Amino acid sequence: MLRTVAFAALTAAYPLAIWLLGDRIEPRWLALSLVLLGALRLAASKQRGWVLLALGAFALAAVTGVLNAGWPLRWYPVFVNASLLVLFAVTLRSGMPMVERLARLKEPQLPLHAVAYTRKVTVAWCGFFLVNGLVSAATCLWGSDRVWALYNGALSYLAIGVFGGVEYLIRLRVKKQHEVAVT
Repeated sequence: MLRTVAFAALTAAYPLAIWLLGDRIEPRWLALSLVLLGALRLAASKQRGWVLLALGAFALAAVTGVLNAGWPLRWYPVFVNASLLVLFAVTLRSGMPMVERLARLKEPQLPLHAVAYTRKVTVAWCGFFLVNGLVSAATCLWGSDRVWALYNGALSYLAIGVFGGVEYLIRLRVKKQHEVAVT
């Protein structure tokens, strides 16, 4: 749990650190932050998807180190969104959708209507990661350092929270409607 919280805090602080330190420290030294994030990700989970995310962080750090250029550091949030999109989308094609897997951690015996709902929510998260990744990529390509840091360090997390909160409210409503229909 402590590793998860530490990783989340470091990930959230990453864009701010890149923005604040980008003009003060050579990019190859800033790349060490990606190495740290990748190492924490590897330590926290051995699941294939997270290992690939860690390897992506290492690859971006390596490009930054070799070129001593800061632009690869800005692409990490894009890579995270792309990885999550793939991770969620793959579960739609084979086996249990990601949101159903997560829901079964709390409620192992999901009713059929809930299974159908979790598939729809997994699709919705795929759409979210696609849009969030595209906006993040746009900030890399056309945004200033300040715009990039604002979106990737604050607004994207706010969007995740709002999206998750809205989904939670919809879930409560769907659950209530199903309970009323059953009685």
